[in-house]
Amino acid sequence: MSLTQLTAGTWNIDASHSTIGFVARHLMVTKVRGRFAGVEGAIEIAADHLQSTVSATVQTSTLSTGDAQRDGHVTSADFLDVEKFPTMTFASTSVRPDGDEYTLTGDLTIKGVTRSVDFDVEFVGVASDPWGGTRVGFTAEAEINRKESTLTIVKPDGKRTVIRPFRIDGDRFACTIDGELLGREATLRAGGVAIGTVADGTAEAGDGT
Repeated sequence: MSLTQLTAGTWNIDASHSTIGFVARHLMVTKVRGRFAGVEGAIEIAADHLQSTVSATVQTSTLSTGDAQRDGHVTSADFLDVEKFPTMTFASTSVRPDGDEYTLTGDLTIKGVTRSVDFDVEFVGVASDPWGGTRVGFTAEAEINRKESTLTIVKPDGKRTVIRPFRIDGDRFACTIDGELLGREATLRAGGVAIGTVADGTAEAGDGT
């Protein structure tokens, strides 16, 4: 599927059908997988499709790795510090074709630090849902350099040290986004609540189950 198949306008990320996953190596021994569930954002499709833009915000407190103790540690002030930095954000700066896929470059901000990141994006299909909406599936993958993602941890003795907690293949950890876009004039049902037809890509709650 090509980006040119998307009509111009706003395509919202459907949070109930989208996840951000990551794989990190623990102490260079085994891989730890996790995900962020709280994502919102949109793709603004321009008339010139290569001028389209993407923006997204992730609620860092929605981290889950399958271990409550580890989740609590990673979301603490030692690592993500979700109380001080409740979100991380992405804002695209360019998009360019790469064979059947696209390279999406943008500014990723974590804990107040902004780095440029390249995502390999593939649009995997388009479908109409039973409520009159248009759905588009996509995947986006990136490798983030751990040397540019240093975090400071405070040891029990009060000393501060810089660490690089996320490792995969030596210097990088992997991030994969599986997402679904909701088109204009769309209707969907999520979480048992019917969401009515909208004209600008935003959702409007209604009655139903």
